[in-house]
Amino acid sequence: MTNRVYVGGLTYATTNKQLEELFSQYGTVDSARIIIDKFTGRSKGFGFVEMSSSAEAQSAIRALNGTEFDGRNLTVNEARPQERRPGPGNDRRGGNDRRDGGWRGEGRRW
Repeated sequence: MTNRVYVGGLTYATTNKQLEELFSQYGTVDSARIIIDKFTGRSKGFGFVEMSSSAEAQSAIRALNGTEFDGRNLTVNEARPQERRPGPGNDRRGGNDRRDGGWRGEGRRW
C-alpha cells in the first residue's frame, strides 16, 4: 500500500489548501497538490495527496470516493505510477519520424 492518493473530479477553482483541508480530516497530510496545465496555467481537475501513513490514506479513500465536493463527485483512489508516454517524433505509429517517410508520406510506395 502507498500513502499517495489520486483525487479526480475537482473543480478548476479548487486550491491546494482546500484539498489539504479536505484530507486532513482523515490524518496528517504531508502534501496536497493540484495538477496545473503548463500551457494555460489552469487546473486540470485532478491532484494528488500524500498522507503520513497508508492506513490514513486508505481511510481517506474509503470516506471520500464518490462523495460530493464543490458540486462535483470525487474519484479518490490509490495513486499509480505515471505511465511513460512516447514524445512527438518517437512514436513509430505515425509520428514525425523521418525514417519511415515522415508525416508527408515522402518515400512511401502507394
